[in-house]
Amino acid sequence: MVNSSTPTIRILFGASTSLGPGKIALLEAIARCGSISAAAREMEMSYRRAWLLVEAMNQAFRQPVVQAAVGGKRGGGALITPFGLDLLSRYRQIEAKAAKAVGSDLAALQQMLSSN
Repeated sequence: MVNSSTPTIRILFGASTSLGPGKIALLEAIARCGSISAAAREMEMSYRRAWLLVEAMNQAFRQPVVQAAVGGKRGGGALITPFGLDLLSRYRQIEAKAAKAVGSDLAALQQMLSSN
């Protein structure tokens, strides 16, 4: 039985800024959970690590990707900004285009694996 393969996309913007599957998964978790801390728990990541990744993304792009809300009676929260949603969408489109473009090569490589 042949397992399907998909390319993993990491986009490098210069020497110090990147966007890849980990940051994208964190953004999607924040969108689902409504907070950075809940997203971090879901991903089994420390809150500090999640916060640092969010801050890195917010600093790297011209507009904020995630907007945090200060606590109140029900506590704070976070949401993905419209800019962040566009970023997510474009990343997923790049993934889909890459997978389509290299699909036959990935299938050939998959056939070369010793587990086939």
